[in-house]
Amino acid sequence: MPRPPDKVSAVRPLRPGGTVGVVAPASAPANESDLEAGLARLRNAGFNVVTAFDMDKRDGYLADSDSDRLHYLNEMLARDDIAALFCARGGFGALRILSGIDFNSLRRAPKIIVGYSDITAIHLAALAQTGLPGLSAAMVSTDWKDIATDEEKAILACLAGTAADGVFAPDGLALTAERSGEAEGRSIGGNLSVLCKLVGSRYFPDPTDAILFIEEVGEPPYRIDGLLAQLHLSGVLDRIGGLVIGGITDAEPPDGKPSLMLDDILNHYFDLVDGPVASGLSYGHFQPKVPMPVGTRMRLNVRGETARLVALEQLVPIA
Repeated sequence: MPRPPDKVSAVRPLRPGGTVGVVAPASAPANESDLEAGLARLRNAGFNVVTAFDMDKRDGYLADSDSDRLHYLNEMLARDDIAALFCARGGFGALRILSGIDFNSLRRAPKIIVGYSDITAIHLAALAQTGLPGLSAAMVSTDWKDIATDEEKAILACLAGTAADGVFAPDGLALTAERSGEAEGRSIGGNLSVLCKLVGSRYFPDPTDAILFIEEVGEPPYRIDGLLAQLHLSGVLDRIGGLVIGGITDAEPPDGKPSLMLDDILNHYFDLVDGPVASGLSYGHFQPKVPMPVGTRMRLNVRGETARLVALEQLVPIA
């Protein structure tokens, strides 16, 4: 079961001139030039940037050994001068270090962790252990090197506590209505396969009445079926208030093998949710990417052919 969060200090809004950290708790940046371009973009946005990883110490698909990745992450979590912590890349490996993360430091010096993909594990663990939200959004080496201006502004507005109207579906990217209803609850979610690996552990937040959002990349239909079945059989789909599907890309069945259609699989599980369901949320691996808070209160309203997801609070409250 998730630990009942202790009293947590307030997260500070990120302002120009503030300090941000960059860590690599999973895989290493694909190449140093992309990383440097992303770091430069953060500096050009007006932030002091502090990095904590070693590009020369890769260990297979990991950015470094488990002990060193954990050391760098905990070092940054303990710093009270850092207002936000950006991940350089997702990939693989965050699950290996969850049990060693210093969540007490995060309580004492709270900060928003930014990333997606494998970083889903850290977002959900932090939420379950401390109650602190995170932000599913662009990563430094993967995305910031050529991030769109509107996307950059949206991320920084979330971190500053000034997100316009709190609506997480930009103009021209309306959600698709799948099942009517209205629900209010805390947002939990991220990458589907990573999320499923936490179900039943102390690092999975209480899904009761939550607005669950999920996306996936590179998994064939039978794997998507199995992952959604896990959410059903574990009781997660029974307990959530509503469901929002993001992009499910590169989900082609193996050549020459019979397969269910992805839409048929999704519709099967939509019928098992006792609440509103929408699709078409563009976040995570999907482009164009919108920043999606993990752990803030939201309302999902689906009526007829209209679906709307609205934030009921800012990611970073302003006193």
